Amino acid sequence: MKGILGKKMGMTQVFTKDGKLIPVTVIEVEPNVVTQIKTVEKDGYDAIQLGTDSVRESLSNKPAMGHTKKANTTPKRFLKEIRGVNVNDYTLGQTIGVDIFEAGEIVDVTGTSKGKGFQGVIKRHNQKIGPKGHGSQYHRGVGSLGTLLPMHVLKGKKMPGQMGNVQRTVQNLEIVSVDTENSVILVKGNVPGAKKSFVMIRTAVKRPDEKEEAADLITYVVEEPVVEEANQEEVAEEVTEVVEENAEETTTEE
Repeated sequence: MKGILGKKMGMTQVFTKDGKLIPVTVIEVEPNVVTQIKTVEKDGYDAIQLGTDSVRESLSNKPAMGHTKKANTTPKRFLKEIRGVNVNDYTLGQTIGVDIFEAGEIVDVTGTSKGKGFQGVIKRHNQKIGPKGHGSQYHRGVGSLGTLLPMHVLKGKKMPGQMGNVQRTVQNLEIVSVDTENSVILVKGNVPGAKKSFVMIRTAVKRPDEKEEAADLITYVVEEPVVEEANQEEVAEEVTEVVEENAEETTTEE
């Protein structure tokens, strides 16, 4: 098990050399710092805490600064624990980059879904809409709230309420590419969350040892036009020749 924290930047698409289009989510990964190591002897379980996205001390507080000071780093905006790792492979204050993952690995991505406010049962729970005729008088209602005998609404009844803005995990996503130069990971498909929201990438729980064949992507290189410096003497000679030719043509016509 391994993991890293990143920021969702949006979606785009890449092409393979055999002509396939792959929709991908771009996740920017700043260097993660190991801010805490938990062990079974001390905390009851093994885990590491990662932090990313530094904040100014004026926007932090003393407990947060004291916590990150133990790892000899600045206060972090995003802190998350990752369990199931071998804590012996990590040290306090260690920096982790995108190179811990490779193209073709299967991962789970966790993020906070977009908040959609207060919604009805049709949109929130995908329930069936009522008859659309004008005489129906019942189009997008909740429906029956319970039976006669309990005399109360049963626990877990699907009703209108807040939709979104909850933690969600999308499993078994494939890493298409890892750009170590720009600290970017391309994940196939979509992941929960809005743009510039924080996400956590971990080894897939259901497919921890599986790995797909890395896609052979097309890379585009933008070449800048080469401007050759002209020799002043050569330019002067060419201009003189053109002027003489025009003068001879004018004399012949007269």
